[in-house]
Amino acid sequence: MFTGIVQQLGVVGDIQTTDLGRRLGIDSRGWPHRPAAGESIAVNGCCLTITAPTDHREPVRSDDLLRFDVIHQTLGLTTLGELAVGDPVNLEPAVTATTLLSGHVVQGHIDGVGVVGAVDTAGSDRRLRIEPPPELMEYIIPRGSIAVDGVSLTVAEVGESFFEVALIPTTLDLTTLGRAEPGQRVNLETDYLVKAVVHWLRRQHVDTAL
Repeated sequence: MFTGIVQQLGVVGDIQTTDLGRRLGIDSRGWPHRPAAGESIAVNGCCLTITAPTDHREPVRSDDLLRFDVIHQTLGLTTLGELAVGDPVNLEPAVTATTLLSGHVVQGHIDGVGVVGAVDTAGSDRRLRIEPPPELMEYIIPRGSIAVDGVSLTVAEVGESFFEVALIPTTLDLTTLGRAEPGQRVNLETDYLVKAVVHWLRRQHVDTAL
């Protein structure tokens, strides 16, 4: 589980093709967090498991790439299959029992890939208009939570086929969303509480489109 508070901006340093899919090598660029093999890390919002080093007792050295095996299913359902060497990625370690929940509860399970429709820089804030897959719209509510490429955000506006989020300077500086451009594809994870409510209503045969 994660909170959507990105702690480090990494860079893709290496990509290897494997029988299972791809092995990503991420340069964490001096991240003070020293994860061990088997630990979960959110990469652009996707929960991945560190595969190196092979000794689970040895933490990853600061000069090593963090390596993750990404299977074909994940590559097909997220933007991780589109990454190239040199691309920046958002990194967040999994929460613990003592972690401050500064964002919202994020599972690291991507619901779909959205497309940035517009970037509005007018006024004092920067807004992204994102067009999600149509089936996700019922889970996106005004002032609700959503994770975009692993970043915990509040939904500022909801339209018929889009939603908007406002980005504060810290988000612009410390995450990949500061580089977002129209046409860019982003990983989306909707609020699991909303999903649970919609699922329950469906089981009660309530029309959730009303």
